[in-house]
Amino acid sequence: MLAGVAVLLSGLVVYVAVTKGQEAQDAADKAQAAQTTPAAAAPSAPPVPATTTAGSGAGAGGPALDGQKILKLADHPILADPDAGLKNLACDLPKWHADQESAEAFFTAAGKCLDAAWGPFLEYYHLPFHPPALHFPTGPSFQTDCGTIKVGIATAAYYCENNLFVPFKGLQTDQYGDNPGVYLALFAHEYGHHVQEVAGLMDAAWQQIYAVGQNSATGLEMARRKELQAQCFSGMFLGAHVDRGGSVTRDMYDKAWKDQETRGDNTSGSHDHGTNAHYAQWWRTGAQDNRIAKCNTFAASSTDVS
Repeated sequence: MLAGVAVLLSGLVVYVAVTKGQEAQDAADKAQAAQTTPAAAAPSAPPVPATTTAGSGAGAGGPALDGQKILKLADHPILADPDAGLKNLACDLPKWHADQESAEAFFTAAGKCLDAAWGPFLEYYHLPFHPPALHFPTGPSFQTDCGTIKVGIATAAYYCENNLFVPFKGLQTDQYGDNPGVYLALFAHEYGHHVQEVAGLMDAAWQQIYAVGQNSATGLEMARRKELQAQCFSGMFLGAHVDRGGSVTRDMYDKAWKDQETRGDNTSGSHDHGTNAHYAQWWRTGAQDNRIAKCNTFAASSTDVS
């Protein structure tokens, strides 16, 4: 089952389109850059937990057989332990500069930090973890198993079936500038989809979406649950690594925290990612609490994933 996830930027707007197979190209062709919407002042980011624990058990759902995904959603084993979170680790990143070579070095190092954070967590549950392959396209388009993806002002990153693509030309660094916290949160969101893929959450969600139709009210709600969970996973990563002696500084964390409410369906005009308020809420829940059970968007009420 192929899964494609594209992150789209326009100004301070991020709009993520999720597609499967050849539908990835159709979505890319139809995507239009959204207009920038000013964000209200965000509250100051609160302190993150001083200590966290890795998964202490497979939970009520039981462990997976070694090397097998678990196609479950709300009752997925990795979401069952209320005390399970990412370990507090230092993440060493090169200094951000807005050029192709520096961006590749930054995201390559960030990928290794994400591997070190999520790999042991998923392996504890006997899930088939493997790092995603990173690609840095430089041309006007690039090929994936989900189709041909065009690079433009709207395409920032794309995830398809264990491959994560980051075309530098799509990052809009002329507008974001030297703001590595925003880029790191964006990248961690895409990596969150890889976590879903490895765990089986991605396939389970798409099974339900296809069963009811992508554009149906139920299908769109399931898409929002999936995207908002990736937001929460992104927040978990930054919350677990800020102020740990590495490169993830409090300034990076605070800017990522504030940036989240500039994104979402209110800004993009879509209906598959959640309101700006919910997009920020789920990221901040992950960042502040670093408890994966609190990222169980599939068990949340419809009013919390609108």
